[in-house]
Amino acid sequence: MNPCRSPLLLALLPLFAFSLPAQEEKSSPTSWGNWISWRGFASRGLAENSNPPIEWSETKNVRWKAEIPGRSLSTPIVLANWVYLLTAVPSEREGEATNLEPANPRSNPPPTVEYDFFLLALDRGDGKEVWKTLLATAIPHEGGHASSSQASSSPVTDGEHVFVNLGSRGIHCVDLAGEVVWSRDLGLMRTRHQYGEGSSPVLFGDKLIVNRDQEGESFLHVLDKISGEDVWQVARDEETNWTTPLVVLVEGQPQIVVAAHNASRGYDLETGESLWTLPGMTKLCIPSPMHAEGIVYLMSGYPGSSLQALRLTGAKGDMSGSESLLWTHERNTAYVSSPLLYEDRLYFVRVVNGVLSCLDAKTGEVRYEGQKMPGMRRVVSSIVGGGGRVYITSQNGTTKVVKHGDVYEELASNKLEDEFEASPAIAGGELYLRGHRYLYCIAEG
Repeated sequence: MNPCRSPLLLALLPLFAFSLPAQEEKSSPTSWGNWISWRGFASRGLAENSNPPIEWSETKNVRWKAEIPGRSLSTPIVLANWVYLLTAVPSEREGEATNLEPANPRSNPPPTVEYDFFLLALDRGDGKEVWKTLLATAIPHEGGHASSSQASSSPVTDGEHVFVNLGSRGIHCVDLAGEVVWSRDLGLMRTRHQYGEGSSPVLFGDKLIVNRDQEGESFLHVLDKISGEDVWQVARDEETNWTTPLVVLVEGQPQIVVAAHNASRGYDLETGESLWTLPGMTKLCIPSPMHAEGIVYLMSGYPGSSLQALRLTGAKGDMSGSESLLWTHERNTAYVSSPLLYEDRLYFVRVVNGVLSCLDAKTGEVRYEGQKMPGMRRVVSSIVGGGGRVYITSQNGTTKVVKHGDVYEELASNKLEDEFEASPAIAGGELYLRGHRYLYCIAEG
């Protein structure tokens, strides 16, 4: 299917009928020269008509690299001439730590310094800062996982505003000049083992969707994007999940899909009614759901493995064992990294290892699995695709470029001098890689 003709994209087009500032008139948000949300269009990790480089290094095909203050796993978004990203910067202001519960050995201790939470806009051409807006200041009450950060969700834009979910530090709407339009405090979140927060906000029409699964009271919120007020909220029988919701058109009606441990669920976007449930995800549910041609794909990978393909047409009630559950796969799935849905192929790593699988998305048939990728130390960033290629980035700065297809064929192995846990973004001929210190724009020439 041509994504530019998909029903979901056609439904979104009226949302983006606006006039950009003069310097940004070259493209609309839904064009494939942009990357406007976490995981891109339909959360697939795919920029289909793009052509990012195959090879790069610190001295080759790096158009620019910008040093980013603080640390964040937030994936940048790209709109016309600007790149937007979040960061959490520790200050020199001291305070007392909040000890909610004994920290897990893999969690950092609660901070004793106050953090400043910023939304940054960078020039897409040279990486220079255009503006930096302070959204919140706080001493975080949780230290977060060692592989997490205090600002791990990604922004989303409708072409007129940028929307940010900082969880315990609020929901924020900022215009393209960097001015805060509204902010909303939904209260503190408590996450399992103090691992931290990470679910990104989602836009559909005039609605902003925010999921807050935690150890306290969990809720799915739908906000009016203009005012920030609740359209509705529903309580969720869930503990901590880190997945980002997905909006899908089913027979012309939008529904919200949320993957979670107790049960993945579909909600009516207009009313909040629960339409269907499907148990089967593992205890720690992180990868985001994806959708194509009426099928939603749900994955988790620790402890254990789970991948489910559910046909949404006619889905109602408990879908366990129903004919709508087209196939399942229960080995080698990803723990943290979200998979890539590229045409009729699904790509994912095993747990957090540099071991790749490729499945037929329609049948679940294995094309290849257990494919080791030498030089990959730990993979927590999500897989992206474009230009007939698959891009997998390791924490140690190595990115494998693999040919899209049924046989594993490595096209290149590229190395940068930074550590990478944030997920890449592709916009046109550019690949954006966010490391601990730098944001890289990888492009030819």
